[in-house]
Amino acid sequence: MPGLSQQRCFQHSLREAVARCPECRRFYCRECVTEHDDRLLCAACIKKLAKVPLTQRNLFVHALRVVQVAFGLVVTIAFFYTVGRQLLAIPSTFHDGSVWRTSGTTER
Repeated sequence: MPGLSQQRCFQHSLREAVARCPECRRFYCRECVTEHDDRLLCAACIKKLAKVPLTQRNLFVHALRVVQVAFGLVVTIAFFYTVGRQLLAIPSTFHDGSVWRTSGTTER
């Protein structure tokens, strides 16, 4: 495979290539590459990276988090409601201390 010095730009066949795009693996001249995230990319690959699906995915992530928070609140409310109902079901004799007395003992 010939070295970089022998390659020509994919867009401009008369110009010498100075970089190879790591995404599409083609050679380009100085005018055809741009630095993006510490890499030299061609314009076509930058367009692919800048498409809309990233924003849609972020919207999905936000919607998923809202659903998770709502589910957490419903579970928390159901838990405390159940605990409250169980506390209300305790007979009032438990609170006056008569539950702990045995039938054969007398009070002092």
